Amino acid sequence: MSFTLLKTAAASPARLGVLATAHGAIRTPAFMPVGTQATVKTLAPAELEALAAQVILGNTYHLFLRPGMEIIAAAGGLHRFMAWPKPILTDSGGYQVFSLSKLRKITSDGVRFQSHIDGSRLFLGPREAMAIQRTLGADIAMLFDECTPYPATRQQAEESLRLTLRWAGICREQERAPGQLVFGIVQGGMFPDLRAQAAAELVRLGFDGYAVGGLSVGEPEELMLEMLAACVPALPAAQPRYLMGVGTPPQIVEAVARGIDMFDCVLPTRMGRHGSAYTARGVLPVKAGRFKADFRPLEDGCGCTVCHTFTRAYLRHLLNANEQLGQRLLTLHNVHFYLQLAARIREALAADAFSEFRREFHARYAAGPE
Repeated sequence: MSFTLLKTAAASPARLGVLATAHGAIRTPAFMPVGTQATVKTLAPAELEALAAQVILGNTYHLFLRPGMEIIAAAGGLHRFMAWPKPILTDSGGYQVFSLSKLRKITSDGVRFQSHIDGSRLFLGPREAMAIQRTLGADIAMLFDECTPYPATRQQAEESLRLTLRWAGICREQERAPGQLVFGIVQGGMFPDLRAQAAAELVRLGFDGYAVGGLSVGEPEELMLEMLAACVPALPAAQPRYLMGVGTPPQIVEAVARGIDMFDCVLPTRMGRHGSAYTARGVLPVKAGRFKADFRPLEDGCGCTVCHTFTRAYLRHLLNANEQLGQRLLTLHNVHFYLQLAARIREALAADAFSEFRREFHARYAAGPE
């Protein structure tokens, strides 16, 4: 693994870097489209490449359930199975098991749970999660953790963190796929000292990179940013930092300002499927009646094929007629927007202009769509 820190902003911890992986380099800050079940919803791999996606995310839990490891192993790994030639990061499944609170039982060895698909009884622990990610052949594998719920008491957060750190030590010792990197995950709930403790313990164990998990789980945005401030400074400057499952465009800009390098979030695809488009001036509710005869693109100046080809009126018609093309086109635009946001951040960092970019971005985004 080679992470090259190219530049740090003058007025904030924001960084420009490059992460080398087995399937290519990732220029950071980077946004990773979410491809939970070996697909970024509604988009083909070739379209993601055309959008300049550098890396996508897959999920251990969902791929373990279906199609199953036998199928993916027989296909030659996840890259070949889904025809994606670039890097893949796989979440360990900890968050998905966390979300199955009514179907799980946590022990010191892992989690016994019922499949949300057919109710079958299964077990997933640190050894199993790393073995699955080894079979998948992910370029970056995440350790198996317990995502602390919000709200949580101090005692609950401490117990959850102890479990995550125990599992981190086990994950650290497991066999890896060739060239595979493993990232630790900082937990600790909404307690700054626990977050700092988690960061220190994970650094002591030694991982290829470090993620911050357990945020964007219902807490106020101010608290999320406070937790970042508590733990990011304790993470090594010479290794990549990844904020899991976050977030809105303004949250991404603010997390970069606090030293985060990598992001993933379902919002671009989810909002697209539900009829909303991201723009530099905020979220555009395309299904709204006021766009019925609006023949402008989603966003003037946007370089995506959707904005070059289709009008708001047409896209609204597709959505209101329940045509899948409408969902697909909005998803394509939204993923383009997120990827271009990361690219613009990189450009601003390279030009020593991140502070100006940050200020202008927030002012424009807050103004609202036209």
